[in-house]
Amino acid sequence: MELLIKGKNLEVDERTQEYIRNKVNRLARHLPDPSEVKVEVVREMTKSADSRYVVQVTISSHGSLLRGEERAGNVPAAMDAVVDVVNRQIERFKGRLYHSMKRTLPPEKQFAATQAQPAEEEAPEGQRKIVKIKRFRVKPMSPEEAVEEMELLSHNFFIFFNAHNERFGVVYRRTDGDYGLIEPDLA
Repeated sequence: MELLIKGKNLEVDERTQEYIRNKVNRLARHLPDPSEVKVEVVREMTKSADSRYVVQVTISSHGSLLRGEERAGNVPAAMDAVVDVVNRQIERFKGRLYHSMKRTLPPEKQFAATQAQPAEEEAPEGQRKIVKIKRFRVKPMSPEEAVEEMELLSHNFFIFFNAHNERFGVVYRRTDGDYGLIEPDLA
């Protein structure tokens, strides 16, 4: 397991790094072989001292991402809170992993998304440009599994490869609390 600890607007001292390592090692015991754990500690200049420190933990395990973010008045308190959040996600992830092992797809259905590198061009003045590109492996799943993955990541939308119709789709959280599914239709 590779552990990356990064501070933003503050220097993460050795004592705090050791505290974070201990907490992450406890989390890692509950996961089946996590490959990478990223911990980002951010100090924000807020009026409220109770939410000055933000700790974000992202765990990569078996092609899935688990993510948690919490705020507190100090780094250890924020780390403790985010560990609780990630522990709940791990329990859900382990249950989902157990159920998905029962119904695996044949090798010819496995799919990995590849994207072409866009040419870097200067954008005309006043026009917006792409400043960040994210790449991630896509595995076939049902829309219900995509919603679960979206919830695990605490995102508002999730792009996935639909195992039923072998097309890409997007699930998203609606303002009424339900979920929506966007399926492209080529003209």
